[in-house]
Amino acid sequence: MKRFIYLTLALGLLGFNQGCDKNNSSTGSGGATNSPAVKKLKLAFVTNTKNDFWTTVRHGCDSAALNLGNVDVDFRFFTGSTVDEQQQILNDLVASGVDGIAISPIDGSKQAALLDQIAAKTLLVCVDSDVPDSKRVCFIGTDNVAAGAQAADLLKAALPKGGKVILFVGYPGAQNAKDRIQGLQDGLAGSNIQIIDTMGDETKPDVAQKNAQDALAKHPDLAGMVGLYSYDGPAILAGARAAGKAGQVKIVCFDDDTATLDGLAAGDISGTVVQISSRIGAESITRMDRYLGGDKTQLSAGKILFKSLPIDKSKVELIRAWQQDMLQP
Repeated sequence: MKRFIYLTLALGLLGFNQGCDKNNSSTGSGGATNSPAVKKLKLAFVTNTKNDFWTTVRHGCDSAALNLGNVDVDFRFFTGSTVDEQQQILNDLVASGVDGIAISPIDGSKQAALLDQIAAKTLLVCVDSDVPDSKRVCFIGTDNVAAGAQAADLLKAALPKGGKVILFVGYPGAQNAKDRIQGLQDGLAGSNIQIIDTMGDETKPDVAQKNAQDALAKHPDLAGMVGLYSYDGPAILAGARAAGKAGQVKIVCFDDDTATLDGLAAGDISGTVVQISSRIGAESITRMDRYLGGDKTQLSAGKILFKSLPIDKSKVELIRAWQQDMLQP
């Protein structure tokens, strides 16, 4: 039965199976078409924080490595908060002799030159959040402008009369945050919904919750809150519950953390935009492997974008079934 539910979901929600570039169909999920590897590649993956989203991305990386058979993946959860701390991880990886690195930069406006130093020494791919003016070979991740527009649609459905909303995000300077905000602004144009502030939290859930509580106290007429990073949804929900305003102030967020889905099921979260997190990991490792094996078309598009899925309360159980199936060994 679970397999049937999963297939129904997958067939009905094409965003999980289609990317936006022309080369997506070439990767597949296995490595049977690869020529025998001359050596076992060392590939690294560096996140911008540690949470459920990245745990699922890691599962995708590990699955790809298992299928390929010629790759070791060094997956690094970033637990710091500064560009220098993230750069030190990259420097250490280069010193260890990795063949390629995929990274979610925390602040592209400050990291371009630093990433160029890494790109001069090893294959560098940006994932989740881009730094387009750097010398990274490719970006792999969600179409964040389109995802922001999906969040706008969810917000308009939750607030048909409009109102004031505040955005919550880890790093406002990160490209994925900028793109999601752009999508939100474009999608809300002409509506009566007004974005009055954006509050950063450096990917710290306790700070995000405090930001939510402070926002609710400062703006008694606040109509909605939007969490742009995966942990922001659960954090601002906790803040709304602490303030006694859960269900009154409408919440739209990103990704499918357990607490987010629980909040959706309870009616305290209006909607969430789900990314194909496992695919981001799998595609990154698979494409880097094949690129390094000589197939330069794997990253030649410059950007490889995936669709995301806006979900509401009616789709919670389908998403849970999809999660369970996806995370099977």
